[in-house]
Amino acid sequence: MAQDTSPASPPDNETKLKIYFLPNLLTAGNLFCGFVALTKIVEADVNSLNFYHEITFALGFILLACIFDLFDGRVARMGGVESPFGREFDSLADLISFGAAPAFLVHRVVLRDVFPSRPELGWFIASIYLICGAFRLARFNCLAAAGGSGGGKDFLGFPIPSAAGLVSSLTLLIIQLNENDRTLGKAKYLLAIVLLFLSAMMVSTVKYPSFKSLGLRSASSFLKAIAAALFLGFILVLRLWYYVLPGLFTLYLLYGFIRPRISGKMRREIEEEDDDESGSASAA
Repeated sequence: MAQDTSPASPPDNETKLKIYFLPNLLTAGNLFCGFVALTKIVEADVNSLNFYHEITFALGFILLACIFDLFDGRVARMGGVESPFGREFDSLADLISFGAAPAFLVHRVVLRDVFPSRPELGWFIASIYLICGAFRLARFNCLAAAGGSGGGKDFLGFPIPSAAGLVSSLTLLIIQLNENDRTLGKAKYLLAIVLLFLSAMMVSTVKYPSFKSLGLRSASSFLKAIAAALFLGFILVLRLWYYVLPGLFTLYLLYGFIRPRISGKMRREIEEEDDDESGSASAA
């Protein structure tokens, strides 16, 4: 009997790995910004007069990584191209840009001076933030894969991009306020306290809105659009973003505690926006 030498066909249940270009390109931009931030922090010479200039440059890249992270998921949802690969790649990028970079930043700027004779204590405190951030990302992926709260409209625990944004924007504000002194003064101890508090918040069970309904197709009232445009222009003209950014991240942090105590109507007005399709459907 002749044997069949044709190649075996792949099993029917084999799934093809889907890697969508634009969302993952934005995630790669996030990862690149995190790498540049880490590089600039390492290269910064503590004894140089340009030390805080180098740190400011690194902080800018961490905040730019936040912008990339803000849009990659929205682009994937708008195109209907969400995938397990994108979720895992996003978490790996987040761990570098929003976990390792802020932890190394606070260690370099604050903790190495707080514990000059016991540097291992500074390493340990900085590692707490990194480990909690890794736990936060791993929990999110597990909940998202299981269809739990990690992938829904709520985040379980404070999101690590927001934690990094708060640390970075607060550091920028302190540097700006102490620009003439070329030192962070006593305010640098606040960064260490904030870092530890955010570590606990990332692995907490406090729920935060994901604002996933807010996107490029989100609709808003005319008055809201005018108010947002005026507010943005006011910030840019008067260069108040040094104060506004840490304020916004702090409000989001506190909102998790306030949220269960406000009415459902107020919560919906804050968190939900109708997109064009839903608006057309309701009109029909």
